[in-house]
Amino acid sequence: MDDEMDNILKQIKEQDPELFLQVEKIIPFHGYLSTGALIGLQMLNMSKRLLDVKEGERIYATAETYNCVPDPFQILEGATTGNKGLKVNDYGKMAVTVNKRGAPGEKTMPAVRIYLDPEKTKAYPKLYAWYMNTEKVPHEVVVPIVLEAGESIYSYSFTEIEVPIKKRKQVKLCDKCGESFVWYEGEALCEACRHEQ
Repeated sequence: MDDEMDNILKQIKEQDPELFLQVEKIIPFHGYLSTGALIGLQMLNMSKRLLDVKEGERIYATAETYNCVPDPFQILEGATTGNKGLKVNDYGKMAVTVNKRGAPGEKTMPAVRIYLDPEKTKAYPKLYAWYMNTEKVPHEVVVPIVLEAGESIYSYSFTEIEVPIKKRKQVKLCDKCGESFVWYEGEALCEACRHEQ
């Protein structure tokens, strides 16, 4: 199987050197070129094109799965949960919503939501079987199909998202557990203690 993936990588390098440079960065981060990571990469590239993201412009992504899709956004765009560039709402969907940074005073920002469209994957039976989990199809079989299909297997829609208002943070000690936590407003209990109630 490793030989098969090596051949796939050689083919990417020959046919699309720019894509290969991206894939080369994802592999050490993700561990290998999974189908989901490639789908996330295609979604990233589509979103940047659709939103006309310029070089060095920051993007924010909300992925709808923890599985593989968010990885290209982290490694190639530096959008992480730690810098609030990546949020994951784990709905188990191969989908992501992407927006650029809002300018000061903007209340909403244009965004694009892209998803792997099950109807469109039907044109590629092995991809559809992998996606719908009706058959165990290895990455070595699905990755070339995703590469061949390109953007034809995705659907997208433009939307607007609210620009979050940056709140002034304070650090408080929790009234219940005594540990420090970032407090914005409300009672002086940390999130963990509030959930225990």
